[in-house]
Amino acid sequence: MNSEIKATGKIAISTLCSGDKSVMQMFTPHSLHADGTAMSCEEQMAIISHYLHNLGQGYAKKYEESAKGLMAALCRVCQKHAPRGRDSDVCDPFSLFSDLFCVPFLPPARPTFTFIDLFAGIGGFRMAMQNLGGKCIYSSEWDKQAQKTYLLNYGEVPFGDITKETTKSFIPDDFDVLCAGFPCQAFSLAGKRLGFEETRGTLFFEVAEVIRRKRPKAFFLENVKGLLMHDKGKTIRTMLNVLREDLDYYVPEPQIVNAMHFGVPQHRERVYIVGFRKDQDVKAFTYPAPLDSVITFAEVKERETVSAKYYLSTQYLNTLVAHKARHAAKGNGFGYEVISDAGIANAIVVGGMGRERNLVIDDRLEDFTPVSNIKGEINRDGIRRMTPREWARLQGFPDNFIIGVSDASAYKQFGNSVAVPAIQATAKEIVKVLLSNDRYSEKTDCPSDSPFCFNLTPKWGSE
Repeated sequence: MNSEIKATGKIAISTLCSGDKSVMQMFTPHSLHADGTAMSCEEQMAIISHYLHNLGQGYAKKYEESAKGLMAALCRVCQKHAPRGRDSDVCDPFSLFSDLFCVPFLPPARPTFTFIDLFAGIGGFRMAMQNLGGKCIYSSEWDKQAQKTYLLNYGEVPFGDITKETTKSFIPDDFDVLCAGFPCQAFSLAGKRLGFEETRGTLFFEVAEVIRRKRPKAFFLENVKGLLMHDKGKTIRTMLNVLREDLDYYVPEPQIVNAMHFGVPQHRERVYIVGFRKDQDVKAFTYPAPLDSVITFAEVKERETVSAKYYLSTQYLNTLVAHKARHAAKGNGFGYEVISDAGIANAIVVGGMGRERNLVIDDRLEDFTPVSNIKGEINRDGIRRMTPREWARLQGFPDNFIIGVSDASAYKQFGNSVAVPAIQATAKEIVKVLLSNDRYSEKTDCPSDSPFCFNLTPKWGSE
């Protein structure tokens, strides 16, 4: 890091937070939590990046004292190692951390509403909400690889584990919408009243606790379709009781939304739960109607020949064929599946048969020399896995979304993400309810070349 400062006079925050390990960790009075424990490098960079992206707004106050202290310490490091003649500008925060503002998805200059992004992943909610004119004032995601992807695309390091009080302590007040795609967990319900305390220890409780403390005007939650049947329906009943009765929000019945109806060729059903604070006087909410047309996999398929590493070996393909035949003999439909160009992909998921349920035929490969260690040779039937970029497109991420991690991490991140166009369609209805028609129509900050600027069908180009 010192050699980098000597060469450029700057600090690359993306280098500090590499996703695998911290490069630098400062030890100053401002790098300690209130309980005296030390902040990680990622936490320190989260404070700084949130502060700089909220400068000029009241939300920056939440981060100001710690951020200024941390940046002062960094300035001392930079001045010590800066090139001769460069020490005059290395302590300008916008110069020092200029890479925070050289990212593809900066917030709108004139936002019409604010939101926070919990269980943020790689920012699917953030992408959708920013496209509608929203400003993210706080994000939280514990996975370091996902934090890296988030940083590369939005110029912000998310805070870490939301179950920790030190993480919650940085959430600002007075934001409009809470967004969260939280994991599903069971509750202990025996002899209970299905209330707030029975959710303690679960990740839903963390969401509910933030809602209880901060009282946002609205919330937008996303989860797997199976949530509705989880624990024989007890889980969703508990959640709705907490949101409606304990937290006193208007919560219409949850809706199952399929991403394939909103501009991406993926059969992905997820349950959406929205709610409005009672003083917003919302008496009804209508989820968006599906688009008139459905697009196919051909729209997202790679334009150029992809690497041989994505093609299955003959031995592995034979294993999949035999595996599927065994299940078919038992009357099961489980096994690999090849998606045609005219077809719709199955839901992309992490682990198990996640990639094998979405194989494709691509006969453009001419050089069958393996580029990775495989058993056997590359199959001659053109059967390959989808690429991470194709998974990104299946989730509605535009092609300028930076994939700066390994393929394994990318598959995990996109498989765990929300489908951006489907989220945006529902979020648009939420925003309409919250904002007056006049104010909503004034939103002009969505860039003209955005693939989602009120047009839910994304535009994809060649890589």
